[in-house]
Amino acid sequence: MIDTTRTDIPEGEERLRLDVEDGIGVLTLCRPAKLNAWSWESTRQLGLYADRIRFDPSVRAVLLRAEGRAFCAGIDVSAPGGAITGRSGAERARAYYEGIRWAHERFAAFARLPQPVVAAVQGYCLGFGFELALMADVRIAARDAVFALPEAQLGLAVDAGGDLRIAREAGTGWAKFLALTGRRLDATTAERLHLVQLVADETELEATARTVAAEIAANAPLAVQGVKRAVDAYAEAPLTAALDRTALSAALTLTSEDAAEGYAAKGARRAPRFEGK
Repeated sequence: MIDTTRTDIPEGEERLRLDVEDGIGVLTLCRPAKLNAWSWESTRQLGLYADRIRFDPSVRAVLLRAEGRAFCAGIDVSAPGGAITGRSGAERARAYYEGIRWAHERFAAFARLPQPVVAAVQGYCLGFGFELALMADVRIAARDAVFALPEAQLGLAVDAGGDLRIAREAGTGWAKFLALTGRRLDATTAERLHLVQLVADETELEATARTVAAEIAANAPLAVQGVKRAVDAYAEAPLTAALDRTALSAALTLTSEDAAEGYAAKGARRAPRFEGK
């Protein structure tokens, strides 16, 4: 795992980039060659940027966007420190549990920013990418966007609360259907399920999302932030406890033999043979 005490982002190691433009904090996933795949380091940088944005009065809204043809294709299994080691299965599970809880704290800092977050999603938005988009307050998708939670196909539990957020937005039936099957959604279906608020042509995604962010930024900051806090207080009341159970479930599956089999099968392009252990 990475050094969680670092507060710097060395040049050349950027996973995200922050630019402030006309009251909008533009937070960009900037590894297009990797399809913006996510890692522990990405999580660390997201937390750092969330802390900067939170106390910056010049940022009245946040635009979450990505470079390249994908928003985020999921976890970067090739990233350094991706696997957590331990002297026993129990020690590994404990380390994963604390690591995921640490990640949840970074995600919570982002999702609970006082400034509203508008996500602009194009191309693949899979696994954690979908979960990250669901942390935004408003989601706008290009017509080519594809959403999915494929974790169960790899032998893993959903680890960042995406299934819980889908349950909140679209209902428990859809959350279970999507998380249990790993099926993909197109942008139109995601809009129908209230998982995205607007769908735009690929060439108009950026302009549409920036327009929405600008409309929010133009409104009274205290009123805007009060609205966000009030809605979140109602909608997310049970989420903290649920996320703790999610972290434990994810830690157990990450240390399972089924997870190893899932990744091996994916790499070999064959059907996995899960044994429930």
